[in-house]
Amino acid sequence: MIAPDFKADLRVILQDSRDTLLWKLDGLSEYDIRRPMTPTGTNLLGLVKHLAGAEAFYFGTVFGRPGDAPESWIAGDAEPNADLWARPDETREQIVGDYRRICAHSDATIEELPLDAVGRIPGERGSEITLHRTLAHMIYETSRHAGHADVVRELVDGAVGQRAGGDNMAPGDASWWAEHRERVERAAKEAEGQRPEGARGCV
Repeated sequence: MIAPDFKADLRVILQDSRDTLLWKLDGLSEYDIRRPMTPTGTNLLGLVKHLAGAEAFYFGTVFGRPGDAPESWIAGDAEPNADLWARPDETREQIVGDYRRICAHSDATIEELPLDAVGRIPGERGSEITLHRTLAHMIYETSRHAGHADVVRELVDGAVGQRAGGDNMAPGDASWWAEHRERVERAAKEAEGQRPEGARGCV
């Protein structure tokens, strides 16, 4: 029987989400990786920048192992959401390179500390957090934003898929997907029409 290696398992899952996020930028122009695709400005390069700051904070600052990351990415900035978009002078190479470097620093923290190592979230009401809990949090955080990147990339150019070489999508050409979408739309309208007056929304 193979003995479980919980740290290694968590590390593999985290890396998979990191790789998926970066893959969503492949083949796109500078404009397309930066363009806001939702009313709140969600964009691909901004997601990478945000997660670089999150990794630097949780695996660096929290465990007393600060790395070389822009302060505004870790502690916030005078401008709200400064870590969720890229200024014209911030290049793709810089942000992606910083993310990879910060992730390597995170991996060193994960490697060198036991899962029950305790860090402290700074601040007046700072709380203690274990490396195990931190890993679980960053898996959630990275997977969530990789999911955002899935949707943003599809809105940008129609590209979909979970990872390079394995898109994890049902088979079908463009016409099949158009028919599928229309079928989903019809079902939504039919379901709405069947609801009693005044029963709209969550129950």
